[in-house]
Amino acid sequence: MIYHHLYKKFATKNLVRVGVIGAGAYGTAIVTQDPHTPLLRVVAVADISRDAAQGAYAKAGIAADTVAYAATAADAQALIAQGKRIYTDRPEIVAHIADVDVVCESTGSAEASVTNALAAIAHGKHVAMITKDCDACVGPMLKKIATAAGVVYTPVDGDQHGLLIQFYEWAKSVGLTVLSGGKATDGEFIYDEARGTVTIKTDKHIYPPAQETITIAPQDRKYLEKIPPGQVEEYVARRSEILAGLPQPGAYDLCEMTIAANYTGLAPAVDTLVHAPLRITEIPEAYSTRQYGGLFAQAGVIDLATCMRAPNESGLGGGVFLVVRCDNAYSNHVLTTKGQIANHDDSTAVIYRPYHLCGVETSSSILVAGLLGLDTGSDDYRPRFDLVKVAAHDIAAGEVFGNDHSQQLKARIVPARPIGARGDGTAACAHLLTGNRAAVDIPAGTLVTYDMVVEPEGSALWALRRRQDAEFLP
Repeated sequence: MIYHHLYKKFATKNLVRVGVIGAGAYGTAIVTQDPHTPLLRVVAVADISRDAAQGAYAKAGIAADTVAYAATAADAQALIAQGKRIYTDRPEIVAHIADVDVVCESTGSAEASVTNALAAIAHGKHVAMITKDCDACVGPMLKKIATAAGVVYTPVDGDQHGLLIQFYEWAKSVGLTVLSGGKATDGEFIYDEARGTVTIKTDKHIYPPAQETITIAPQDRKYLEKIPPGQVEEYVARRSEILAGLPQPGAYDLCEMTIAANYTGLAPAVDTLVHAPLRITEIPEAYSTRQYGGLFAQAGVIDLATCMRAPNESGLGGGVFLVVRCDNAYSNHVLTTKGQIANHDDSTAVIYRPYHLCGVETSSSILVAGLLGLDTGSDDYRPRFDLVKVAAHDIAAGEVFGNDHSQQLKARIVPARPIGARGDGTAACAHLLTGNRAAVDIPAGTLVTYDMVVEPEGSALWALRRRQDAEFLP
């Protein structure tokens, strides 16, 4: 990390003033780190819940007499000039506050996010995009608009896709060949060999019929032992069947992988992703190419892994990983003998970061944008892939489509296509569905197409998506 040297030598200002839109768990963590982060000051917090916006400052331990409510941008600017921090239930005013350098968009709503991001860019603010629903749908267009306006649009450290993008760029910069990359799901499968059980460790709600703990039949237990060389496909397939009763990755996991794929060019081998249950030591074995004993036909794959471990072993902590090799034999010997976990014949190794700290570590992306005018993504952000949805159960005409946490829909990652004409069967971009109504009855297992959704009137998100399609996918 050399950011502190870069700040000292190249910073264009002494302080980055931040406006946070969306005081949920992520946005609040940005605020609570403010008192401990040099060069950064959160001057505005907005949320449709006034209490949530004010509460973010309280959680940060910021004195109540230094915080004030503002209903207009003019009031907010006047209060900030007096040394106050403001909170508001009017998110639309944040882009208009002169003393905001960077807008952190963390509403979680793609529709609201587009409006907030476009307003911020129009008023000369950098945008740190935390709402992945928006980024997966129209992020490339927002970045192009921001670049043309002379401001930054950036993914963020703390979110797994942001960390994976940087990790991938680092690997390329030191000449590693990336066979695959991905993230660990937040839930981990804890295998108690003595009891013959596997329990998921997760902070997320477990929806039936998924179970928190399953018992492994004696004849199946061999498949939870370390994968032998040459048996990757068999073991991964059997594990997926054996552990299917536990909670599986959600659409939100695939959403982050879609963004990372669009930034890096890493591509899914299958549209649902493999998302194998793997020990850390098995990742370089399973997620290599077939040439090196792994699952994938070619290099450059993106995927998920659910960490499987014993109760007393460390895990992946929802972090990110790369399976890499050096194409020079001497370099590869160094790579696989200096602490990295290699596959059975030392032809590949996994390098991993076993944590992601959400808003606690997002300040690095904010400061790089505000002080240096740079983003922490990669240079070639294009709509290579779309997240799309499949009905998990029968959906009735008129029913409202849920978001990426809904059990109503399952996700896939497919090559990006423009918004389709009615009747052409084009799969609908997932986040153009959210909050809108089904136009027809949709049987379980059906891929949701544009014919099946009622397009909302006056949607900024749909309009920007059409603009992105015209720009990148003519």
